[in-house]
Amino acid sequence: MAAKKTITVEQYRSAIRRPEIQTKTLIGLGLNKLHRRRVVEDTPAVRGMINSIPHLVRVVDEKGKA
Repeated sequence: MAAKKTITVEQYRSAIRRPEIQTKTLIGLGLNKLHRRRVVEDTPAVRGMINSIPHLVRVVDEKGKA
């Protein structure tokens, strides 16, 4: 079985004074405080979440690429 592709996402901006949907997207990614990093599976859904809040998060590392 092939290994799942993963990416590391870091929150580098605060969610204070942002719309509620953006805060909930951060929570959905497992982020809630500055400079926290999470390794998440690289799926279209996760990529869409990251693309909806690019001003708050950044992709630090991409692993599992073939």
